[in-house]
Amino acid sequence: MKNLLQFLFASIFMTSTIFANGVGIVDASRGEYLQLVSSKIDVNVENQVAIITSEQTLLNNFDDSVSFKYGYPMPESASAISLEFFINDQWWKAQIRAEEQDTTLPGSGGNEIDQSLKEYMGKLPLYFNIEEKLNSNEIVIVRLTYVELLKYKFGDVTFSCPNDYTLIQNSPIELQQFDFNLTSGRTIEGIELLSHSNSNITNEGNSAQINFSLPNEVASTDYGVKYSLSSSELGLFSFSTFQPDSTILDNGGSGFFTFVAEPDPSDVTGVINKVFTLIIDRSGSMVGEKIDQAKSAASFIVNHLNEGDRFNIVDFASEVTSFRNIHQIFNYQNKESALNYISSINANGGTNISDAFGTAIPQFAASNDSTANIIIFFTDGEATAGITNTSEILEHVHNLIGQNESQITVFTFGIGSSVNEQLLTLLATENNGLAEFLGNDEVEEVITQFYLLIRNPVLLGTELSFSSANINEITPKNFPSLYKGQQMIVSGRYKTPENVTLTLSGRTFGKAVKYDYNLNLVDSLVSEYQFLPKIWAKQKIEDLMVEYYTFSPESPKADSLKEYITTLSVMYGVITQFTSFTDIYVTDVEEIVKNENENIPDGFQLLGNYPNPFNPTTTIKFSVGKDFYDEVLIKNI
Repeated sequence: MKNLLQFLFASIFMTSTIFANGVGIVDASRGEYLQLVSSKIDVNVENQVAIITSEQTLLNNFDDSVSFKYGYPMPESASAISLEFFINDQWWKAQIRAEEQDTTLPGSGGNEIDQSLKEYMGKLPLYFNIEEKLNSNEIVIVRLTYVELLKYKFGDVTFSCPNDYTLIQNSPIELQQFDFNLTSGRTIEGIELLSHSNSNITNEGNSAQINFSLPNEVASTDYGVKYSLSSSELGLFSFSTFQPDSTILDNGGSGFFTFVAEPDPSDVTGVINKVFTLIIDRSGSMVGEKIDQAKSAASFIVNHLNEGDRFNIVDFASEVTSFRNIHQIFNYQNKESALNYISSINANGGTNISDAFGTAIPQFAASNDSTANIIIFFTDGEATAGITNTSEILEHVHNLIGQNESQITVFTFGIGSSVNEQLLTLLATENNGLAEFLGNDEVEEVITQFYLLIRNPVLLGTELSFSSANINEITPKNFPSLYKGQQMIVSGRYKTPENVTLTLSGRTFGKAVKYDYNLNLVDSLVSEYQFLPKIWAKQKIEDLMVEYYTFSPESPKADSLKEYITTLSVMYGVITQFTSFTDIYVTDVEEIVKNENENIPDGFQLLGNYPNPFNPTTTIKFSVGKDFYDEVLIKNI
């Protein structure tokens, strides 16, 4: 599944998919790879923020020394933060550079790529050039670390980690090791390794561990973990850290925090009624499996509406038709009529997106802000009829919603590889929704599961406020409506440690409601939360990417945003589509200094550096004798 903007609250709506093993690519066209000897996956989860370290030991089982390229099939919602490797008896650590990654692969067949490799690497592969040749019968160890916000629904967190390596290698590997360490502010009611037996599991309430190892077997089974959190402990869980001033290179403040909020739906009288429209693309390109899955998804949604909901169905090709001219109350008779209407839809014609919204949006004229007004829109192509210019379609939809005088949330789904990703992304983000991009065979599964998550809204028009002006750089920029069993994950920064009251407010049943929470912003570095600056940077970059896609790539504004995104990426060590791991490596600074002690003059004292190892920058502190004056040369090796 391809998700252009993996950050648009996909952490709320999708399950976690994390790939386990990287590949040492020797010849991509002929399918020649280094042999996987062992695989170790280490997952550390703090309140649903996961730091994943994936380590592979790869063997050169060819007769001669070889050059190779490391490839890793990155999960769509994760951000790589560190890459280290051991080769020729030395550990190296890659830096992040302000350049897009080099995706050319080694091989004898030009640009041809073995189909098994292409399938394994997925939509968002990470590639890294290792310049040193690997001698025959010697190993390289590659250790990739990345961060991800785990996905949650109705108290359950599901972590899946594909470990099936058979597309690349069918022979046994010496060791498969999987360690999952969880710490949670909410009580952990249960945890299990779904995929394998004979694991060691402990659960102490607020911490839990899974340890599993398998020697001398083919890596053919994906890992799967599920844990459940107490449903009686809803509210806000926050964590913060205060970094040393020397490590902060901008003026946003040295404090970083992230919180997870889930208001208790029992505090309100029930779920909020929906006014709901499903817009279905029935153009000629949807013929076959896509239209069949779309119709199945539409039928599922109609069958699972709530009492009190009002709904309609709009379908479009070159022309636009709808089930009814106005929204219908959900009852048995209207449900059966809608199901018959859906079954009669056939694919044929062009793609008139503007008129589809032109039909759907005015039908919300009878709605108000006491209901959750929702459009789910899916298409597999670009506009070929009606208004076809992207900016003009966006303006058309904006004007229609403005005339309607009620808030409408738009969720868009693009099917296949021919959609206008910019249009669908902006239709969603400008209307407080989600943009998701699917494969041809994913329509029914993804849309039906998505609908179940937004079925029961409990808080509309969500807003955040703080009792202190000390808080800044809140991300994400736009807050979604909250739905029963779902969470909001927010990050920010602060300059002064203090206790702050956070107010989460909105509307339910036409009435204003609010939830007050205490946010303790600490005054010192908390070692277990040192990932928070990266979480903030990841979410900040995701906000900026939304803004980036509102402009033409050639525009000065897009260039400025790209430069800022790149700066944040390098500064905070979070890989983006504009940056990559460089093939210029650094080793431990202290080791370098140790080897060159004989060149250090009397009176010179190294006081250390932070962070160490550093990526991409470090602050080096030293003192000199009062009579000492000379040049200081700092080598980046």
